[in-house]
Order: sequence, then structure tokens, then C-alpha cells
Amino acid sequence: MWISVTLQADAARAEVLSDALMEVGALSVSIEDADAGTDAETPQFGEPGHLPAALWDHSRVIALIDGSTGSGALEALLAEAAQAAGLDGVPPYTVEEVAEQNWVQLTQSQFDPIRITDRLWIVPSWHAAPDDNAINIELDPGMAFGTGSHPTTRLCLEWLCDTVTPGCSLLDYGCGSGILAIAAAKLGAAEVLGIDIDEKAVDAARDNAERNAAAIRLQHSGVPLGDTFDLVVANILTNPLCVLAPAIAARVAPGGRVALSGVLETQAGQVIEAWAPFIALQVGAAHDGWIRLEGQRSAA
Repeated sequence: MWISVTLQADAARAEVLSDALMEVGALSVSIEDADAGTDAETPQFGEPGHLPAALWDHSRVIALIDGSTGSGALEALLAEAAQAAGLDGVPPYTVEEVAEQNWVQLTQSQFDPIRITDRLWIVPSWHAAPDDNAINIELDPGMAFGTGSHPTTRLCLEWLCDTVTPGCSLLDYGCGSGILAIAAAKLGAAEVLGIDIDEKAVDAARDNAERNAAAIRLQHSGVPLGDTFDLVVANILTNPLCVLAPAIAARVAPGGRVALSGVLETQAGQVIEAWAPFIALQVGAAHDGWIRLEGQRSAA
């Protein structure tokens, strides 16, 4: 048994209160938008080195406390945290008991098979494949990004279903879990290379490829690339896509095609401008505020 304590805080105090709660013994602390689910909800997106300038004006700080903590001890703990955070007393809060659960089973229940197209499904290992005649990629949530549920991954998978032809070559730049590289191999690509800056992602992708009997190569992005590819897909983030535009574009073979995602609709112009000296991009598809940019290198 644990105790979940939810405290109200403004943007200026939420983070310092969160740190103070951890210092006085909270097991974990999270910060959420107190207006979530209402018309006042404010989505926030950030990237490494370019995080949001501030939290929500109306935040809630949620602390998980040991269930053996009595009411008096809990009040003293919250008062100590509030004082350390420079608050004038403990903010309004609510307390809720969190019962012991089968967390593995609960987590698994949140992940069902994902239909990308009639031709391609992403299936967790604890589920039966919904369509035995489709390409079914077995993939469980893990440490590396990419399970098929995020809009950017779906946008790239849809592009692969439309674009991969038998015998083509493909580079997955920032492969994460390896889902895009595996899908490309299953869809008929003859040569598939996945690269990532994170060694753990490369290891995860290798395990997933073996599980799905997908013939792909994997390596760290620090290893020099000399080849070009018929298709290049990069599902990363806007800033890296802009900074790495020359390096990624150079890997697209003459007449080859590229698809980029991890880009918000509001960021399209930024990426298109960064890529303009190399490959002209246009918006190919959009989903839930995210877009896929596409382009083709001149055959000359």
C-alpha cells in the first residue's frame, strides 16, 4: 500500500516543491497540468536543450509516499517540504491510497495490437496476431522509442508500406527499437541499416530484429557511413533533423526518397528551410499535430 498526495502549485513553485518532496522522503514525484481534460489544458512539447520555458500556470504535484506513514507524520512531511520550497504553508492537497496491483498485468493491458494498414500490424508478445495473413511485427514496450503507438512512428510505418519495393535499400536514421528497420525488411527491402546514437537502443533493436527474424544491420551512429540508400527514414526530433540535414541528405541515393518525422505541424517550415539546400521537402501526412515530411533527391 502507498499513499498518493496531490498538491496544487503554480508554475513558479511546482518544480522546487517537487524537489523538496523528494528530499523529505517521497518515493516519486510527478508534475501534471491541473487543467488537463478541460478547455484550459495546455500541451507542452520540448526537446533536449530546448525545454519549455515554464510549467503550467495551474500545476499539480503528485507525490508517492510510503503507506506506513501516519496522518501526523504525513502532515509534518508536507510542512517540511513546503518550508524548504519557500511556500507560506502547505498548499491545498488531497490524499488517496494506492493499493498493491499486478503492475505487469496492468501495463500489458494498456497495449493492444496496433493496425498500421491491412498489410502491417504491431503485436505485443502477450497477444495473438489479429490477422495471420498480414505482416505481424512482435514488439513489446521497452527502453528504446518506437512501439507503433506514437503518431510519428505510425506516420513513418505508413510511408514504408507505400514506398518500400522488393530489393530496395533503406537507412533508418535513429532506429530506436528498430521498428522501422524491421518493418522495411519484412516489407521486402533487401538491404536495411539501422543506426542510433544510443548503444542501448542498438542492443534493443538487435534483440527485436532477432525475435522477428528480420535481416537488418545495426550500428552506432558514430561509425562512418559511406553508402547511399534508395530510401532514408528518420523519426527523431526537429532540432537534430535540422542540424543533421547535410549528413542525412548525403545518404539518399540519386533519385532516392526520404521521410522525416518527429516534427510538429508548427515546426514544418523550420525543417523545410534547413533541408532546402539539399532536398526539397513537403508535408506528406499529418496526425494528431505531428507531420511527416517527404522529399526526393534529383536523379542527376
